[in-house]
Amino acid sequence: MTTVIFVHGTGIRKREYEENFKIIEQKIHAQRPDIKVAPCLWGDVCGTKLNAKGASVPLYDATLALTEAETEDPDILLWGELYRDPLYELRLLSLKSIEEGSVNPFGEQPADILQARVENFTPTAELEAELSKAGIAGVFDEAREAVIHSQPYEEILPRVTESDLNGYLAAVARAIVAQAMFICEQQERFPTILTDAQLRDRVVELLILALAEAELGLGGWLFKPLAHLGTNYVKGKRGAITDKFSPFPCDIVLYQARGEKIRAFIQEQIEQVEPPVVLIAHSLGGIACVDLLVQQQISQVELLVTVGSQAPFLYELNALYSLEYGQPLPEHFPQWLNIYDLWDFLSYVGSRIFPKVQDVEVDSKQPFPRSHGAYWTNAKTWEAIFARL
Repeated sequence: MTTVIFVHGTGIRKREYEENFKIIEQKIHAQRPDIKVAPCLWGDVCGTKLNAKGASVPLYDATLALTEAETEDPDILLWGELYRDPLYELRLLSLKSIEEGSVNPFGEQPADILQARVENFTPTAELEAELSKAGIAGVFDEAREAVIHSQPYEEILPRVTESDLNGYLAAVARAIVAQAMFICEQQERFPTILTDAQLRDRVVELLILALAEAELGLGGWLFKPLAHLGTNYVKGKRGAITDKFSPFPCDIVLYQARGEKIRAFIQEQIEQVEPPVVLIAHSLGGIACVDLLVQQQISQVELLVTVGSQAPFLYELNALYSLEYGQPLPEHFPQWLNIYDLWDFLSYVGSRIFPKVQDVEVDSKQPFPRSHGAYWTNAKTWEAIFARL
């Protein structure tokens, strides 16, 4: 029986690891119930315990050159802002000038319609099901209340016109979903919606349709930001590094100083399971596994899968612990599959450095740094892995 061991990356501790492990185990058993999935949670045993942001440690965000088209994807970069500030889009809308004489003073005002629909909203059965699937059903009402009692929400109401009503409802829907995700992160919960862009967009779509009292098939305009306001969501945002990614430097520094403890912990997990073994290693976990497999011939391991890993980059910098630049991988090194995402600034290609590596590109459609953890809900990731299993 083949055993897959999941080795996590930087800044991951027990609760988040358990959520990722559950997803990985479900994905594998859905197609290969014969494969055993085993944990390798080195972070709780060997990882850093600091609360510092690690701001003095440089991140690897300057080595990826995106094309102009990729840089200007408004959906991905708008969500990058919403992840940091769920009220971001509402703040922009609040800057719009108030149009005079555009409404009937004797009729129901567009702002009244918007308020009534949002404040008295009850999810449809279909939306309820998607909220549960996404893992945010329990915080949805709290998120809605937080949005409708916020200052940006109050400030957009006088600016709503009849022609823009559905657009404003769409912006409110995105804010509610982003707020629900934000609440989950504050509670140290990691539901599927945090990394699954398709699921996120499905929840938003159903919420917009319910709020706008519309039907499917109206076209994509209803789900887009109000571009005519002249706001630019994307300029100058590609290289921004959010504080939410702060655990990365701490664990990297620890690994560079005392990486042998992490490698020894991984080796212990390998020795405790039934071979053959497949290592699926994320981020720093990939670096540790590469170093371990270079230094030691571990015959149980038949395949290494690195996901969002920096090992090839460190080798090119001559900073990989186990192998100086110019030295080839040893003959005993197992097969190596490397999965990367152009939106993940901490992922790198390996085949140009090591001929033995097979690179596979995936697209999470998530902004950085969320893209760094979005591999497990991406179908392309599992297509690549199952092809090798």
